[in-house]
Amino acid sequence: MSTNPSRTLLPVPNPHPDREYEVEIESPEFTALCPVTGQPDFATITFKYVPGPYICELKSLKLYLWSFRDEGHFHEDVTNMILKDFVEFIQPKKLHVTGRFNVRGGIYTTVRAEYEAGQ
Repeated sequence: MSTNPSRTLLPVPNPHPDREYEVEIESPEFTALCPVTGQPDFATITFKYVPGPYICELKSLKLYLWSFRDEGHFHEDVTNMILKDFVEFIQPKKLHVTGRFNVRGGIYTTVRAEYEAGQ
């Protein structure tokens, strides 16, 4: 596996497909650029998901999140992009992605996006 940023998430077969369980992953070092000023935005991205056929290999997730570092994105857009891509690659039954963006100009932003299979 490469160590370069990538927009590919590696699905791994779910070791316990016979039961529902929740996985929580927190990445406190997410960075992207403000699309208006070009300044860095810092965030904690949290995933809570109920696996379907796959779980997410964590190194691929780290490299995926790293791929946003030099790109300009609004907080709302990037959080929803992350949710969409995670659903496409990992096929969870349920997924909540929360982006908690650090203060900028005296304002904190928290964006929550959700997905549930079949809805």
